[in-house]
Amino acid sequence: MKARSHLPIRSAFTLLVVLCFTLTAGVATAQTPGNQPKRPMTFMDIMEMRSVGSPAISPDGRQMLYTLSAPDWKAAKSFTDIYLVSLDEGLTSTRQMTFTKDKNETSPKWSRDGKFFVFASNREAPAAGSPAAATPASQLYLMRPDGGEARRITNAKDGVGTFALSRDGKWLAFSAGKEEEQQIWIIPVAGIESESPKQLTRHATPVTSWQFSPDSKSILFLSPDSFDKDNKERREKKFDVRIRNEETPLVRLWSFELAAKKEALLTPGGDYSVGSFTISKDAKWVAFSASPKDRYLRNITDASDYADLYLLETGSGRIERLTNNRDIAESLPVFSPDSRLIAFSAADDFQFFHSTRVYVRAVADAGGRWRKLGSDFGDDIRPGFWSQDGKTIYFNGGIGATEQLFAISTETGKTTQLTHEKAALLVSQDEDTQKLIINYSDPVRPANIYTASIDQIANRAVWKQLTDSNPQVAGLALGETEAIQWKSSDGKMVEGILVKPVGYEKGKRYPLIVQIHGGPQSADVLRFNGGYGNYSHVFAGAGYACLLPNYRGSTNYGEAFKMQIGGDYFRQGYEDIMAGVDHLISTGLADGDRMGVMGWSAGGHWSNWILTHTTRFKAISTGAGAMNWISMYAQTDTQRVREFYYGGRPPYDDFDKWWDVSPLKYIKNAKTPTLIHVVDGDPRVPRPQSEELHMALKKLGVPTEFFVYPGNTHGIPDPRNQMVKMVAEFNWFEKWIKGKDKWFEWKELLSTVKDEKPEAQKSQPAEGPKEPE
Repeated sequence: MKARSHLPIRSAFTLLVVLCFTLTAGVATAQTPGNQPKRPMTFMDIMEMRSVGSPAISPDGRQMLYTLSAPDWKAAKSFTDIYLVSLDEGLTSTRQMTFTKDKNETSPKWSRDGKFFVFASNREAPAAGSPAAATPASQLYLMRPDGGEARRITNAKDGVGTFALSRDGKWLAFSAGKEEEQQIWIIPVAGIESESPKQLTRHATPVTSWQFSPDSKSILFLSPDSFDKDNKERREKKFDVRIRNEETPLVRLWSFELAAKKEALLTPGGDYSVGSFTISKDAKWVAFSASPKDRYLRNITDASDYADLYLLETGSGRIERLTNNRDIAESLPVFSPDSRLIAFSAADDFQFFHSTRVYVRAVADAGGRWRKLGSDFGDDIRPGFWSQDGKTIYFNGGIGATEQLFAISTETGKTTQLTHEKAALLVSQDEDTQKLIINYSDPVRPANIYTASIDQIANRAVWKQLTDSNPQVAGLALGETEAIQWKSSDGKMVEGILVKPVGYEKGKRYPLIVQIHGGPQSADVLRFNGGYGNYSHVFAGAGYACLLPNYRGSTNYGEAFKMQIGGDYFRQGYEDIMAGVDHLISTGLADGDRMGVMGWSAGGHWSNWILTHTTRFKAISTGAGAMNWISMYAQTDTQRVREFYYGGRPPYDDFDKWWDVSPLKYIKNAKTPTLIHVVDGDPRVPRPQSEELHMALKKLGVPTEFFVYPGNTHGIPDPRNQMVKMVAEFNWFEKWIKGKDKWFEWKELLSTVKDEKPEAQKSQPAEGPKEPE
């Protein structure tokens, strides 16, 4: 199959979709460089945003494979293909390597000599609509970078799971088998196109995760002490009761020596369960995280708080316990390239909720003192990658309304900010070539991959762009976006993101939507807003201004800013948000008589608090918001952080304190029309919290609607219902803020899945990649 030198075009929509979802109220005409008029962003634009992933740099550092995931609205799924790009030439060299319209090609990995790559695909899975198509099995395929047909190299009955190539280039290994039978299989690379895979491990229980040792002499893997086949069978036979904190077997760490073809238990007798592990580059050390045997601590969302770190010397089998912080989470350790140093991150001085710092020591210094690094940095530090000499650890961190790359000296402990972009960037390093992989997004550019050397990282002008996931964005009229600051009620400065209406005119007042982020340990930053959560550019295209406040409790502004809401959750955050609203009114931008507020999770909590503490807003849309913190404590899957926010103790010790911060206590103050959203099986903010709000508003006669989405996640899992949320929410504001008669009709959504397409769109030519404006 011949490779083509262009990215796929945006899939065509029906004309009816464009008419239904192109929102043009109050928008001035904008022009593209080709003098083509730009149009406002639509809901369908949000749903059709493509994403890049799985970057894999070739061993010679000259090329990169990556995946591009493109949504198929009719199928309500995304399908993924593989692309290849030259690191020297950038976008103009882009070639699409796989072309499977309704299948997925994922996880490309290079051979050590760079002559071919291996990827997983379900391309030979049963056809869509057949009974077996619900969970299509993936197999492994081999392909050469100069193109040609992909060659299938596995035929695992139940499909292939994880796969990897050994660093010495001799072996390809993969896991396969049913849940209770999962084992590791192997193929010699020298005979990869002619030999059949052979089963490597025959462990008594299933292999759950594994990796090659860096010296390629062994494979380390995790496996439970036992597997309850009856428990699995009862679920298959529809005895599917869910048991909270169900007893589960401990998980052990094992090794399998490739030459001797024998396995050995590496964590015998430990009264803990191994969760994850990493191996030093010289293969002499293994660091792992392990949870206590207690099932009530091991099988909860807060389990990482109760895990500790261990260090195994592979030659002697000696295991050293590195931490003993029963209620503090630590990151998995990282080894320096020369295997001399080991580092991990944990809360400052191991105090819960404090900003994380880096702790480092010599690997061989058993029981030695850990040195704390990064005390001069205001926010969290999590180790990313090392310099080759081990003198520097690089990490990604938030600062204000941006995300940047930083360096920390392992000798002095001082941190240095390396990038200063008005953007969000995430930098990683290819271990073999030391090439940087930069995932970059700003308010007008969706996330894409760039590359540069570490000494060029501060100068974005010399970065090489390698992907252009959404070239169609160049044709959209987007709201001007900037970070703004204002003084809060206590005199402290607070920051947020302002998205102005498309065609903004100074001196004209606009309706305002306040979009409150979740967390609250999070922050809104200067990235492209292209998700179903906020979709600020759609609002901007319809003539709204949007404020995304980083209220007290947010990250990126230092430990004190984040911790200030401990013991006093809502008060100061509410004051911060309302001060931001007043600031925009005082500048003449916002119309104080036409305002709405929305948020999900913590954003829903604050929306509920606003509902019960002011009538200044004309409409509210609240998603997965808590109403009653006493009942929420037992319903949610996480308790520890709630205790911090409400005084450090569970509600049973002080019901009044928890009730005082519950929006339900003040529900009789509610007057604002409120749209409620929740996922049916949400484990984080369970449905009963939204039920309590909906019932109260009904009884009080406050206009309300309640949308319950299928699923068992904290966010809406499927694209069709993500679209429902956006359309219903937007039109709720249109009704109550702008006075439109109708607020939601199913016809509008049903029109998006009709089969017919205009002839002009059927024959639309393909376009090559474009540089963003």
